[in-house]
Amino acid sequence: MKRILNLIAVLLIVISITSCSNNRKPKLQYMADVDMYRPVGYEAYAANPFFKNGIEAQKPVEGTIFRGEVPYEIPNTNEGYELAKKTLESPLEVNDKNLKNGKAMYTIYCAVCHGAKGDGQGILVKREKFLGVPNYKDREITEGSIYHVIMYGRNMMGSHASQLTNTERWQIVQYVQKLREDALK
Repeated sequence: MKRILNLIAVLLIVISITSCSNNRKPKLQYMADVDMYRPVGYEAYAANPFFKNGIEAQKPVEGTIFRGEVPYEIPNTNEGYELAKKTLESPLEVNDKNLKNGKAMYTIYCAVCHGAKGDGQGILVKREKFLGVPNYKDREITEGSIYHVIMYGRNMMGSHASQLTNTERWQIVQYVQKLREDALK
């Protein structure tokens, strides 16, 4: 019993000594000047001697594209719109998976203005934030024209190219075509 009391007393003394130490003072550091302990921060666009042109944030090499993406080379002009309308076709197969994801993306990015049915009666139109959003059945649209408008925007609609991948854009095109076909029935 006496041993247990002595052990408890020693343990309490050790705990009280270690718990009362001052953690605010820095401890002894081995190789303190090495960047592992105190990393050197650099401003992204400030001078940095370790990079060829002196700045850390490098621009991509001219002409590079994201892996898996195909550059869209039709210009953002009325002639480009007409060219896309006549010649551009979806590389994706029309199937349930593509239509399902197209509907999901349409709901996120398009339905607020164009409406769930593509009738131009989205929540922002009903609240009169935007007016004159067209009904898909009233327009002569093709896969190419829809894709072109998603890429560059048209009239009051802005571009959605930065929010959507190439595949997602084509899936939205398929879903918009389905909405248009349903409205024309």
